Amino acid sequence: MSDETGTPGTPAGSPEGTAPSGGPRPEPLRFFGTTWVNHDNGYAARRAGVAVGSLATAVVSCLVLRFAYEGIRIADTGSFVTVLITVMFAICSALAFRNTWEGFGTRHDPQRQASLRGLLAIGFVGSLLAYFFRSLIEAPGEKLHREEYAKAREEYQRRTLRRTGNPSKKKRRR
Repeated sequence: MSDETGTPGTPAGSPEGTAPSGGPRPEPLRFFGTTWVNHDNGYAARRAGVAVGSLATAVVSCLVLRFAYEGIRIADTGSFVTVLITVMFAICSALAFRNTWEGFGTRHDPQRQASLRGLLAIGFVGSLLAYFFRSLIEAPGEKLHREEYAKAREEYQRRTLRRTGNPSKKKRRR
């Protein structure tokens, strides 16, 4: 692993980083690594930790937003600005929740994600809550990664079963 980025030293498709059977490697999940494959090495404890951590972070974030709301109210900016900011955070949180939740089942378009970056930053509480609720069911993103890993293993099996023997010694049809 690289000390600076925390990324694996070899890419997922590299020959040096193949699975013990020589097939594809599972993609690691944040906070879980590859424990999601067999639900081992503290998978349940990690899921509980992620659930508690994301919920605690969401609660603390709501308290910070409450202080910001009080600051706006003390500044006496008027009810229109107060309502506008409250509605903005509510809508952005709802959109961030939906976007994060959908991201656990399908890969997002990178360009769309880049255009939504500001909205998702404002609605960070929604993303935290989506992470909390998903961690009650499974590791966030596990379903998507499991489907992709199963598909990659199936394709690998099909490719390796077809290749038997030396192709140069194959008898030619005439």
